Amino acid sequence: MDAAPAPGTVAAYRPTAVPRPWVTAAFRPGPALGHHPAEAAVRRFWTALVGPGAVADLLRLVAAAGTGRRLREPIHLAVLAAEGLAHLTPGVVLVSARVPHLDEGQLSRLRPSLRAEYRHVLSGG
Repeated sequence: MDAAPAPGTVAAYRPTAVPRPWVTAAFRPGPALGHHPAEAAVRRFWTALVGPGAVADLLRLVAAAGTGRRLREPIHLAVLAAEGLAHLTPGVVLVSARVPHLDEGQLSRLRPSLRAEYRHVLSGG
């Protein structure tokens, strides 16, 4: 096993390692309905649905869209796209300014106690 390189030196990458491409995050047009990205409901319920890494990627995309900065293509972009949370066009990832509410299909994939808790949160309780 090799030791880690000394600080300040350039580490050699595996020959098969390919850096993820840079993308620009932007807000998709349309109404901004749903949860504010900082709401606890986003982390609680979307994390249960897509996982913590995907939620972290989504929050990074929303923050980048707000500032107009570029970032490396998220690892969980396919998961976010499958759930309708992100849309990839060449070099641009479109996200909503607000995280959408869970639909009935997504709710059905949560365990019953979380489902009831989410409905309670939406009702304002």
